[in-house]
Amino acid sequence: MTAPKLSWSDLAGARVGVWGLGREGHANLRKLLALGAEPVLVDDQPAGQVDGRPVLATGDGGLAALQRCDAVVKTPGLSRYRPEVAHLSGLGIPVVGGLGLWLAEADLRRVLCVTGTKGKSTTSSVTGHLITGLGYRCMVGGNIGAVPYDPDNAGDFDYWVIEVSSYQATDLPCSPPVVAVTSLHPDHLDWHGGVEQYYRDKLSACSRPGAELTVANGDSDLLREHAALLGPRVEWVGEDDEPGADWMAPLGLPGRHNRRNALIARRCLVALGVPGAAGDARLRAAAAGYRPLPSRLTTVGTVGGVTFVDDSLSTNVLPTLAALDAFPGRRIALIAGGHDRGIDYAPLAAGLLARDAPTYVLTLPGSGPRIRAAIEAVAPPAAFAGVTDCADLVAAVTEASRWARPDGVVLLSPAAPSFGQFRDYRDRGEAFARVVHGLS
Repeated sequence: MTAPKLSWSDLAGARVGVWGLGREGHANLRKLLALGAEPVLVDDQPAGQVDGRPVLATGDGGLAALQRCDAVVKTPGLSRYRPEVAHLSGLGIPVVGGLGLWLAEADLRRVLCVTGTKGKSTTSSVTGHLITGLGYRCMVGGNIGAVPYDPDNAGDFDYWVIEVSSYQATDLPCSPPVVAVTSLHPDHLDWHGGVEQYYRDKLSACSRPGAELTVANGDSDLLREHAALLGPRVEWVGEDDEPGADWMAPLGLPGRHNRRNALIARRCLVALGVPGAAGDARLRAAAAGYRPLPSRLTTVGTVGGVTFVDDSLSTNVLPTLAALDAFPGRRIALIAGGHDRGIDYAPLAAGLLARDAPTYVLTLPGSGPRIRAAIEAVAPPAAFAGVTDCADLVAAVTEASRWARPDGVVLLSPAAPSFGQFRDYRDRGEAFARVVHGLS
């Protein structure tokens, strides 16, 4: 599904619906006010006024108000497959996304879009850091960091690195010449309506008008199976490319998957024509000073010889497997489980039981019992120490710490979202750190 091709400039002076008032929704409002547009604010669950303006509930007058607009700018979290979107579109009212409006009039030769089920945030941040280290002004934005069209983020940039979620991808009318894809794995199936539709939506940024090259994870069997969705030309990048190269060492990122993320970043910089990206010495110097993103294989402390690692952003199987691989030969107590959205945990069980080093799994509500069932459905090897359901994060960390002594790793890598128990993955990671600090 493709959004209509409009730009922000097309909305100047118009009556425009702002549907969804999250982080991006507030940026949409600021942009429309700067353009002299007349905003109409609507949200599924309004929480009072915004800047003195009333916010209508979608189901209580909001949809009717949107029907009287010239266009509607929706937040990415609102599925393009909702019947209300089809209803508005059927009335001839364009339903668009803020990022798509920005891309429609951006200098796409200086824009890189980065997508993927997991790894896109790290790859985006590494790419932006390298561009800055090479001496150029770069905004890292989109699904991570700044909203590129927000008047509060105005500035003079040489390049833009834009992380694109599967939600945002359905709102794009066009693509820059270079797009990166870091991984592919089933996710957000309720929003997209099924796994194959998720794959098509996730990879749609690779083939919108303007797309020329996709730099893709060559170690992903799923991506290779879906190569037809990757646009006119693909360059595959694998963990073992550039053997012996160590220019990425100053990044300080653990795991072979992060080596591949860094290699994808470099390949994109070369494709964009960023001066200096082809030289190892300059790139190594540019890599210095990188600060890893929070809750992505972040060590939060060492207590009694046990290392505690926050990987709370791992919300499905793929990144949790990568996190396990980041500690070869180490005994790991894995804390997994969270909001249950019905994904298949058999691949997680297979990866856990394939480890040579001792592994112990502590599960959390609500997907924890399904994780345990997937593990118990496979005959565990002698190195596997077992699986235990825990009532909460405190109980899991306490038991994991006891087992992991004297020199193991306690790894929070849930393979599930945090909905219900925590506000978001950051809140979950902060709660983990508090428990760890309490142990010390």
